[in-house]
Amino acid sequence: MNEKITILDFGSQYSQLIARRIREIGVYSELLPFDAKPEVFVNNSLKGLILSGSPESVLETGSPEIDKKVFELGVPILGICYGMQLIAKHFNGKLARSRRREYGQAKLTIDTECKLFTSIPETSIVWMSHGDNIERIPKGFHAIAHSDTLPIAAIANESIRIYGTQFHPEVKHTEYGIEIIKNFVRSICKCKRTFDLSNYAQQKINEISQKVGPEEKVILAYSGGVDSTVVAAILIRAIGNRLVPIFIGNGLLRKNEAQEVKKNFQDIFGFELKYIDASMEFLARLEDVENPEQKRKIIGNTFIEIFKKEAKNIPNARWLAQGTLYPDVIESVSFKGPSATIKTHHNVGGLPEKLGFKLIEPLRELFKDEVRELGKTLDIPHSVLFRHPFPGPGLAVRILGAVSQQSLNILKEADAIFIEELKNSGEYDNVWQAFAVLLPIKTVGVMGDERTYENVISLRAVNSTDGMTADWSRLPYELLAKISSRIVNEVKGVNRVVYDISSKPPATIEWE
Repeated sequence: MNEKITILDFGSQYSQLIARRIREIGVYSELLPFDAKPEVFVNNSLKGLILSGSPESVLETGSPEIDKKVFELGVPILGICYGMQLIAKHFNGKLARSRRREYGQAKLTIDTECKLFTSIPETSIVWMSHGDNIERIPKGFHAIAHSDTLPIAAIANESIRIYGTQFHPEVKHTEYGIEIIKNFVRSICKCKRTFDLSNYAQQKINEISQKVGPEEKVILAYSGGVDSTVVAAILIRAIGNRLVPIFIGNGLLRKNEAQEVKKNFQDIFGFELKYIDASMEFLARLEDVENPEQKRKIIGNTFIEIFKKEAKNIPNARWLAQGTLYPDVIESVSFKGPSATIKTHHNVGGLPEKLGFKLIEPLRELFKDEVRELGKTLDIPHSVLFRHPFPGPGLAVRILGAVSQQSLNILKEADAIFIEELKNSGEYDNVWQAFAVLLPIKTVGVMGDERTYENVISLRAVNSTDGMTADWSRLPYELLAKISSRIVNEVKGVNRVVYDISSKPPATIEWE
């Protein structure tokens, strides 16, 4: 078994990032809820523990606690933000409310040599997000760094290999964050580079071929995206044409997407998808629905109902394959976090229970960028692997307000122009995700000699590794001007285009 670092999640929006950063340096990481019992994660492969941040306060009654046995395991521990405060509390340090919550960049100064800060400059920029701080250091620990606002910004007890940082090394805003994590994982926990994807596909192919009976079939809810295509590639190599991929057209896809998905599947795998056009049914059920959570639930329930009907007609179908990724797993088991739910996840969760199938999830240990790397080893075309992510509810969550055929037509045309111009300019592959949003407002404009009162389109383009954090893309002004001009001139019903320059956090990537 690979060496691993276990992260106990106290609900920080950055918890998944910690896991990603560790994997980036070639070590397997797992994220568990903070109240996981040590016996769940302690084995010979455990090399270290990280305690995440949290939106809670250690000083509040009922705030998340930790099993005290964790501090007796003898493995190195790194507490981040809330995690550092928990360490101080456990070892009888003194905590206090900060005079004001600190959120944003701060200048860190290292005060003493420590393995955690090996090769880190004496001063650097870090990212703070906290409302409490340590007033008195626990016995046996010492302060190893301070900031302009905090005399105790990091602590260490090197004899028992327990460390804490008040700042977040996992976010890119912390200048030497990845180096700090690497120091903990490699130098302190002594982990070697043992996690890679080179043998992952073959391992999953072997597992599936042994698991699925010789006459049994596997059905797959296919979307045409990266995840479902990689799942299909693994399954076809494992069981051949006993895979039955079902593609349900919900009417909420981008312009010409259904035709493209069907063609791509045929080109890649050499046989046809089972395609169900259910667009009228989805649109009828969404009529006059404005609440985004309600839209998600209607789309999810309708999908399950249609999928269930189709699955019943497939003889010997015993298994359901899903493109569940590790972030989906994390969000379903974390106690609080990004863990506090921001929106209902748009996966096809619930299908196995409702259909009575056994489940196959070959990607459940991987993050999105790892899936793309895996897809390369399976010879999936670049155009599919690097296709921008698309939400399960489709354009329904990019139309703010009620969904109608008219609003869909407007958004499809605007979005198609945006994506076409990104590809023509060579910018498409430089952007992690790009799309148009139809806003629920109208503005005054002038077209020709007439005043207009029409819709507003917002363009959204972001750069990211895995979608957990994202920065808005600095597209050239000339390109934005061309896209705006085309949309206003070619899409009937739009007279204004705006560009979203919000990063995640504090915004999310999607608008709903």
